[in-house]
Amino acid sequence: MRLVPVPALPEIQFYTAHPGSGLRRLVDPGDDADDELSEPQPPYWAYAWAGGVVLARHILDHPTTVAGRRVLDLGAGSGIVGIAAAKAGAREVIAAEIDRNGVAALALNAAANGAAIAVIGHDITAGPPPAVDLVLAGDVFYGQDVALRVMPFLDRCLAAGIEVLVGDPGRTYLPRSRLRLLAEYQVPDFGEAKEAALKPSGVFRFEAGTAPALPGAIKRSP
Repeated sequence: MRLVPVPALPEIQFYTAHPGSGLRRLVDPGDDADDELSEPQPPYWAYAWAGGVVLARHILDHPTTVAGRRVLDLGAGSGIVGIAAAKAGAREVIAAEIDRNGVAALALNAAANGAAIAVIGHDITAGPPPAVDLVLAGDVFYGQDVALRVMPFLDRCLAAGIEVLVGDPGRTYLPRSRLRLLAEYQVPDFGEAKEAALKPSGVFRFEAGTAPALPGAIKRSP
């Protein structure tokens, strides 16, 4: 993998995939292993996703968001959100990532950027939140099963007095009724062609709610 600047985040470098990476060997195509038409998706942690990029961009532009605070990067992937938090002056950064190869990539990326990050290599969403002041959730609503696990955990974070910020380009399972838009940035997303026009991605505050979170209008901060 090659160490390159993150798109829209020149302050951060990360190890990203390229045609010669050989990352296909890390992908388990499952029952389609013998299907010549099968095209397994590459590991998500080897690429920058818009939700993480927009959250990291916001943190670097507004370092007071994390300065002096204990921060959890939930579903850390490549770790760029946690790295941004460390660079912006967070007192402590914890990254939670369940993929063992992602954990290795995260450690390499943190070292390449001189960022001190403690890594939790298992799913923490079933239990209580760690002792942090802020949870940063970049692109964690890409699938229904993941969203259903993450939402109760984020509610427990709110109940414990922990602030939650979400970065997302508008994925299908984004709980819009529970979000207040703080900022928008034009950033590239994984899978888009390099020449494609950039689309706005948002940074949101996750808020308490009494009704099920369904897609709907996003509240804007005054």
